[in-house]
Amino acid sequence: MTPQARLQAAIELVDEIIAAAREGGAAADTLIARYFKTRRYAGSGDRRAIRELVFRAVRRAGERPASGRAALLGLEDAAPLFDGSPHGPAAVDPGEPVAPAAIAPAWLLERLDPLVGEDELPALLQRAPLDVRINRLKDVPAPDAEPTPLSPIGLRFPEGTKIEQLAAWRLGGIEVQDEGSQLICLGCAATPGMLAVDLCAGAGGKTLALAAEMANQGLILACDTDRGRLSRLPQRAARAGATIVESRLLNPGREGEALAGHAGRADLVLVDAPCSGTGTWRRNPETRWRVTPERLDRLAALQARLLDIGLTLLKPGGVLVYAVCSLLAAEGRDQAAALTARSSLVPEPLAIAAGRPAGTGLLLSPARDGTDGFFVARWRRPC
Repeated sequence: MTPQARLQAAIELVDEIIAAAREGGAAADTLIARYFKTRRYAGSGDRRAIRELVFRAVRRAGERPASGRAALLGLEDAAPLFDGSPHGPAAVDPGEPVAPAAIAPAWLLERLDPLVGEDELPALLQRAPLDVRINRLKDVPAPDAEPTPLSPIGLRFPEGTKIEQLAAWRLGGIEVQDEGSQLICLGCAATPGMLAVDLCAGAGGKTLALAAEMANQGLILACDTDRGRLSRLPQRAARAGATIVESRLLNPGREGEALAGHAGRADLVLVDAPCSGTGTWRRNPETRWRVTPERLDRLAALQARLLDIGLTLLKPGGVLVYAVCSLLAAEGRDQAAALTARSSLVPEPLAIAAGRPAGTGLLLSPARDGTDGFFVARWRRPC
């Protein structure tokens, strides 16, 4: 493919990403994979170059652009390729709109936790490292990689490493997981024999980490309302050798009813709640085009409801851990303060070697900790 043809492909992809962000469609990675699946003529070099153009344009445009063309026009080195060449984009019209550069929509930046300084903003869009968690349930030789700086169970690989092609992955010895997520799981302080509930388990990354900390003794209820994500957990658990995991598909809005039989029984409840994803812009920069004030309000209401469900599951002396991959005050410190105020739960310190105190919890950020952005808090139910 010519440079101009690569640019046109990037424009088409960014158009799809913009539409998906507006309409709640698939993630950028999924759209890119679908695009190339139907265009076999694009070689590996073409795919790399197009992907690079796409994500450079997405990272640069803080507001959702009017079009993929406007987004790509913002890349200075791409502008000369708008020359009307065959299979390339049309030449630039005078006064044609160009997507402005920004970190994120202004209204969203105003809602970041007050601890996040302006000097930290560029790090929110820098490329994330490739971290894996060592699975202590498997006696598998660790691959040759750099240890993560903060997590004792983490390894860091060079960007582009094909993790799923490593013997250690195939044997269940490692799982891809950001160092911040590893630290949150360690902060749960799970021990063998517990009844633990992962209330928003998704595909089960944190569930499997808890199973390892529990040495495969006890029971973990891995719950979620997303059938597609939860359906990936059994295969992952089998590869990891985690035999104490029981999946529970819940009906949205009726989660508490399905778990009523476990009320007052759980030693540990992890509420890794759905959120704006502002802490994961390094990996998914297009998510900042998806957040609206109305969606943020709906997420905050859902987070509060899930925390209340988690509270009902705790036995006396049980521990509740709340985590969101968000740097917004409304999803972090404000949620924690509200739960403390409306319950008898007692905040506890977290045994995490990272983060800054943010209200009753901790805030982890890319600039300060090198992890994805997280808020995490921990409480204990009085005996």
